[in-house]
Amino acid sequence: MLNVQVIPAKNAEKGSEFCSELGVHGLHSGRRRTAAYARVSTEKDEQLGSYEAQISYYTEYIKSREDLELVGIYTDAGISAVNTKRRDGFNQMVEDALDGKLDLILTKSVSRFARNTVDSLTTIRKLKEKGVEVFFEKEGIWTFDGNGELLITIMSSLAQEESRNISENVRWSNTKRMQDGKFSLPWSSVLGYEKGADGLPKIVTEEAETVRLIYQLFMGGMTYYHIAKHLTNAGIPTPTGKKVWKYMSVVNILKNELYSGSKLLQKSFSTDYLTKTRKQNNGELPKFYIENSHEAIILPDE
Repeated sequence: MLNVQVIPAKNAEKGSEFCSELGVHGLHSGRRRTAAYARVSTEKDEQLGSYEAQISYYTEYIKSREDLELVGIYTDAGISAVNTKRRDGFNQMVEDALDGKLDLILTKSVSRFARNTVDSLTTIRKLKEKGVEVFFEKEGIWTFDGNGELLITIMSSLAQEESRNISENVRWSNTKRMQDGKFSLPWSSVLGYEKGADGLPKIVTEEAETVRLIYQLFMGGMTYYHIAKHLTNAGIPTPTGKKVWKYMSVVNILKNELYSGSKLLQKSFSTDYLTKTRKQNNGELPKFYIENSHEAIILPDE
């Protein structure tokens, strides 16, 4: 009786998991124009280290293969994978592939590609129609394989569920922080305050004078539009450092309880963990009003 035994390789070279016959999966037998996609979701040091390692690994691997031609390494750093709208590197890669510049895309895993099942499958099908294959290293999935789409659907669904769990955990954590009276601000766009040593708003004297001026002008009868024009003509920079004031910037400052030394939290909330769409909180979720949380610039009565 025929007896076949498989003796596994002892010294497999790094990258051999990509299979020694990449051409078998393609639509042609020549060198495949190849790109890789690398992404990390945060800008923390350990994540950036992984990001750089991915770039180095794929660059070296593709260059070492005679059957592959390196077109480029497309990257996104500090960008969530839940949807693809804000991932410039990813979108450029797909655009180049659809324009006929690529034959093969290598990436670390399904979750690096997209945690949204719909986005993942839609993109893969578009690429497949153009003869562009994707290989997911961690899962060992080739999109041209017969079972490729089924496996990707399963893995993408698992990754999407992971994103949902992470989103719920983050929401719970944020709610707990608000209940404890803790909050953070987009400091670079807040006029009059900076982040203090205790994490709470600390008055920036010169900017605080601008805030007081806005309130004085408004209480004196000046409209939002004319206040914005006055500040622009006076050469006073906007909260983000621009030269020209928009009337809505004035409105936002006049309506912000922050300047009275208090803070209202959860004014808006995310309605969908996939799209990150935000909605004004009209009572759907609790709000948290923290009174006398920091030094006021404007008297509460004003």
